[in-house]
Amino acid sequence: MSAARKTRGQAGKGGAPQLRAERELRGIAESVLRLAKAAGAREAEVQLDEVSDALTRFANNAIHQNVAEHGLTVSIRTVVDGRTARATTNRVEEDALRAAVEASLSLAHSQPKDPRLLPLMGRQRYARVKRFVPATAALRPEERARAVRGVCDLAVKRGQNAAGIFSSGQTQMAIANSRGLFAAYRQTRAEFSITMQEAPAASWAKANSPRVADIHPLELAQRASDKAHRGVDARELAPGRYTVILEPAAVLDLVGFLFYDFAATALEDKRSCLNERMGTQLFGKNISIADDVCHPLQLGAPFDGEGLPRQRVLLVDRGVPKNLVYSRYAAKQARKKPTGHGFALPNEYGEAPMNLVFAGGSSSLEEMISGTEHGLLVTRLWYIREVDPYEKVLTGMTRDGLFLVEKGRVACAVRNFRFNQSVLEMLRNVELLGPAVRATGEEAFEMVVPAMKVREFHFSEVTKF
Repeated sequence: MSAARKTRGQAGKGGAPQLRAERELRGIAESVLRLAKAAGAREAEVQLDEVSDALTRFANNAIHQNVAEHGLTVSIRTVVDGRTARATTNRVEEDALRAAVEASLSLAHSQPKDPRLLPLMGRQRYARVKRFVPATAALRPEERARAVRGVCDLAVKRGQNAAGIFSSGQTQMAIANSRGLFAAYRQTRAEFSITMQEAPAASWAKANSPRVADIHPLELAQRASDKAHRGVDARELAPGRYTVILEPAAVLDLVGFLFYDFAATALEDKRSCLNERMGTQLFGKNISIADDVCHPLQLGAPFDGEGLPRQRVLLVDRGVPKNLVYSRYAAKQARKKPTGHGFALPNEYGEAPMNLVFAGGSSSLEEMISGTEHGLLVTRLWYIREVDPYEKVLTGMTRDGLFLVEKGRVACAVRNFRFNQSVLEMLRNVELLGPAVRATGEEAFEMVVPAMKVREFHFSEVTKF
């Protein structure tokens, strides 16, 4: 029987299936390592990823889908004669595991020797993070449906259309190897995303957390509803440079493009915007960035793809890029200590900071607005592409709520703009910072960022939609 199961249309029949106990994961890992040794692998590593998620989807003010999914993936990496390869399966019977081990070994034998390959690590110690919340794991379809009904009732009352998702679930992963390493981590997660539409205007709001009690669907719906209503009669403004107040989701959309630039491998390959700029005053003195898996607003395992403990790394200190993150191999090459940011091997990318945290300030959005004589309030951005990787010039469009701020108040909605803006320049022009919050965009990427008031943000043209 497959270890992956999926059920659809199960609203009212309970939540998603529970995860396996850690001892079961250990048992599977031990079976894989035993089979790998018997097959002649010099070293072996196994990663297990289990997910149990449920999702309620709604549109046109009604629920139209409920999905519950449960699956386990077993990923096996073998090492033989300086060569390595990986094979995966979603079955845990011994015959299936043996076949995956043999596939991994066969692939490894066909690979060239990898001079970057290091011996597997032994046992490690990890920081304790608690991100598994039983109430989130136990959330039932009926509870999600009641919350969705509340936001749909709001939309009907206001003559709007609501669409979005409310999901909840739990995930876990474990890494084990033939040198005795075993690392395990589990977390829960709830997420609510909504788009409210009125006539031609729409707006959006989204939040996620390991604690479902932190998610407030009706508040998010009210926020999106108010913006959609204000956006019905949008004015057209001339392109140019404006003072902007970027809500956290919009900040995330832009600064997320710095993600790989702090990787030592990216600098070594000359593909980082920080090449020749480390130790210089690159950003404003109010910009500090760390990578910190233990931050209370973050999610994710306290170990990397090789099982190395993740370290907190101060990447930017008051506008000056100070440090990079290192995989084991990148650290050896640079004669540095690894920071626990490597990806599972083999891979092309090396490492990256997975838990970026921007230091925030004390200015609220309301204070930013009240102190702005003429500017724009930006909800979020989309269709973003990189124009110049070294200067980090991005182009994209505003969406879901762009508003003119005049004499300290929101005056009216504005037609959407295309922008062409260097993120490096933007982070030199930040005038005010809000408190750092957990922000999430349309994609899965998330960071802890503040709202920002930025001068001289470049909008190049008005969009047609």
